[in-house]
Amino acid sequence: MEKHPPRNLGLDLVRVTEAAALAAGRWMGRGDRVSADQAASEAMFAALNTLDMDGRVVVGEEKRVGIHSPLDAGQKVGNGYGPAVDVVVDPVDGTTLLTQGRSGAISVVGVAPAGSMWSPDPAVYMDKIIVDRRVAGGLVAECMDAPAAWTLALIARLKQKTVEDIVVFMLDRPRHQELIEEIRAAGARVWLRAAGDIAGAMLAATPQSGVDVLMGAGGVPEGVVAACAVKALDGAMLGRLAPQTAEEKTDIQAAGLDAVQILTVDQLITSQEIFFAATGVTNGPLLRGVRYFGDHAKTHSIILRTETGTRREINSEHSMKRLFTMNSG
Repeated sequence: MEKHPPRNLGLDLVRVTEAAALAAGRWMGRGDRVSADQAASEAMFAALNTLDMDGRVVVGEEKRVGIHSPLDAGQKVGNGYGPAVDVVVDPVDGTTLLTQGRSGAISVVGVAPAGSMWSPDPAVYMDKIIVDRRVAGGLVAECMDAPAAWTLALIARLKQKTVEDIVVFMLDRPRHQELIEEIRAAGARVWLRAAGDIAGAMLAATPQSGVDVLMGAGGVPEGVVAACAVKALDGAMLGRLAPQTAEEKTDIQAAGLDAVQILTVDQLITSQEIFFAATGVTNGPLLRGVRYFGDHAKTHSIILRTETGTRREINSEHSMKRLFTMNSG
């Protein structure tokens, strides 16, 4: 008898990212990061708790942003009756983009079997390099410490491009200034963004997206979420802890974490049973943002499943009145 894969949890997870996006979208352009994050986190937490799973959030953002939410590391999610799973979330990847009314904010969640996700608490930042499937076989650990020109030449060769054709996604941070100068000196182009690390990772892992590689340091939670998507897209990723303060270095040492080890995507997420969902909050290169029409709203989402290699795009229309009635009942 032909073996069929088990039920696709991703089809349930998309309801979670839709709920967070619908809540967050109301804060577009209003300049209030705290309220936007809170609304999205509460909506995501409530939606997660309707799912048949025994989940635990493995890494949270409370250490970096200094604000607690229902989705802090260690929080239990799900109704407790399904499979034991690790959960990693970002209710709004790109809160700054959202609250300034800019493009590219998304809501994301990744799920894998319990114990399969890298969880380097209390680390906050990590270095990342992410590429798509055409480069995956050539991305080696040496790329993490090699001059940018060397890594860019490798990527260009595997993609059959010139280095001048390469586009590098990077967060616009002072810590990246030296790397930016290296990349430009090599002849490649840099796409600087104020936020949106996970969206950047998805673009870098998607062939012909217009982004060839993501480089630089970003948050650990974003890195683990990104690893879920990158693995599902057959891309490759290198990661390493990158403490940005003396306090973070001390915390990492006290926890016995290895700040030198370079991890591959298969070490960041050891299982093939990964489910990932993302919903657009504001319009971007990957997903359209939430659109409100009085009594209803429309969302655009992506679901990825590593085990089957399936990618689905979902366009949904939501009755705001009925959703409000269900959530307040």
